[in-house]
Amino acid sequence: MAINVPDQPGFMQFGQDFELDVRAYELRSNGIRLKLERIPMELLLFLIERHGQLVTREQIVEKIWGKEIFFDSDNSINAAINKIRRVLRDNSGQPQFVETVTGKGYRFIAPISTPEQKCVPPAVPHHEIRSVAVLPLENLSHDSAQDYFAEGMTEALITTLAKIRALRVISRTSAMQYRHASRSLPEIARQLNVEAIIEGSVLHSGERVRINAQLLDARTDQHLWAESYERDCRDVLSLQGEIAQQIAEEVRVVLTPGERERLRSTRKVDPRAHELYLKARYHWNKRSEENVRKAISYFERALECDPGYAQAHAGLADCYNILAYYNALPPLDAYPKAKAAALKALELDPFLAEPHASIGVIKRDFEWDWSGAEREFQRAIDLNPGYVEALHWRATLLLMLGRTSDGIREKCNALTIDPLSVVIRTDLGRMLYFARDYDHAIREYQSALDLEPNFGSAHLWLANAYEQKGMFQQALSELRIAASLYQGSSYALARLGHCLAMAGQHDDSRSLLDQLKLMSKQKYVSAYDIALIHVGLREFDEALLWLRTALDERSLWLGYMNIEPQLDPLRSDTRFRELVRKVGLEAGD
Repeated sequence: MAINVPDQPGFMQFGQDFELDVRAYELRSNGIRLKLERIPMELLLFLIERHGQLVTREQIVEKIWGKEIFFDSDNSINAAINKIRRVLRDNSGQPQFVETVTGKGYRFIAPISTPEQKCVPPAVPHHEIRSVAVLPLENLSHDSAQDYFAEGMTEALITTLAKIRALRVISRTSAMQYRHASRSLPEIARQLNVEAIIEGSVLHSGERVRINAQLLDARTDQHLWAESYERDCRDVLSLQGEIAQQIAEEVRVVLTPGERERLRSTRKVDPRAHELYLKARYHWNKRSEENVRKAISYFERALECDPGYAQAHAGLADCYNILAYYNALPPLDAYPKAKAAALKALELDPFLAEPHASIGVIKRDFEWDWSGAEREFQRAIDLNPGYVEALHWRATLLLMLGRTSDGIREKCNALTIDPLSVVIRTDLGRMLYFARDYDHAIREYQSALDLEPNFGSAHLWLANAYEQKGMFQQALSELRIAASLYQGSSYALARLGHCLAMAGQHDDSRSLLDQLKLMSKQKYVSAYDIALIHVGLREFDEALLWLRTALDERSLWLGYMNIEPQLDPLRSDTRFRELVRKVGLEAGD
């Protein structure tokens, strides 16, 4: 539903300092543009169109939302009226502008003037836009249990827009930092380094979904475009492409034929499957082991409803990959499941970027097929240039292959798309750590912790950098925080055990080593973790035996053997160099 501008003069004045420019769709006070969202602006225009007359709530619903209403209209009308009053500095008890007629509706009561001689400057064409951020869509249901749906639709719109090569689209992680934010649009745009902002709302009820979206030039706070869409949930995939195409037209980017084809998705999806998929992604994005396991359950239930849902298969691949990274599942269990899910996703939809990136991770961390991994990451980026995970994961691959400068440059490129990502910021620090630039790495870890003080990975890798500088007390303090945040995972305990040994606290280190060996009888503990403590204790023969077991387990950490500083004491040993070659890397000095 397009914006309906009432048949009124193009310029109106009311109150002492308010001006309404209907053609420019702007409300100003003393010449300063006031921010008013699309729905409240529509309602204000409607009330002014019926100046002095009672406008019933039923008339408002039909005019603003249409007859086929399927949500709690009272709350939506009240919210819009409150926003109008807020911007007009109106008092509902003693109104100057909008009068409430209890139980009936509203009336616009302020005198309106339409100066015939008023000079309204012509609209100035907006500047070229090549970067956008989609702010979290507002959940209009006023039910927090529906937050997952609004968040999921926000992520879906970001993902769809990111397929347009000519646009730089800020990734979900950074955009979500502005949920409930009170900052102005120009301030948000400066922080994210974008030229335009997309904001709006989503309403989900039964098998219907309504999305309101508007595009603003963040540099001028100028309203550029707004639209409202209502669809059956079965058509939600094609709706995402439709919105993305309209935004592309408004910001005047040229879509390639391939991009047009990928945005013109017409596949219908089972509404129940889509709802379960959004719940799965909601948990996946929390990235803890517990939430990833919940995500697997939701993805599997979605596939029971709709076995042909390619994105749900791709989601399963992501889950098994991350559980392998957390050492929550043995690699020989997790990665084959991830690969089967990714290949199924590509069989159903060969133009999905996500499963290509997932296969890239599998080839990098499990199969040690280095050239194959690079091809898969590149294919993912070709299909979706803004898919930040593909850039992030490929950067790590480049570093593992010894292409340090290329890897750091690629990781920085990922940060331009997701500047507030604590994960990518931490991983940039990790790359600098592997490059032996410990001071710079420490600064990046501290920047990550400024974003999220309880991010366990940043504490852990900060500790590793301190350890390499001989700052053992600081390192042990960070590792104990990490172990607490990771709830005693073998991954964190092994690094703590290694650092205790390096600090000369051998008894405590051996105690942790015994704890890990005992733990391995109950759950998977990577042989690499045990080898790491033996390295710290300078028990190199035992360390190499455990690394050999890690090779049989296909531990992902063996791909880092050429660059991990903690393994430096083993580098001159021919047995170590042979292990490096078995992983498919050239053994360095």
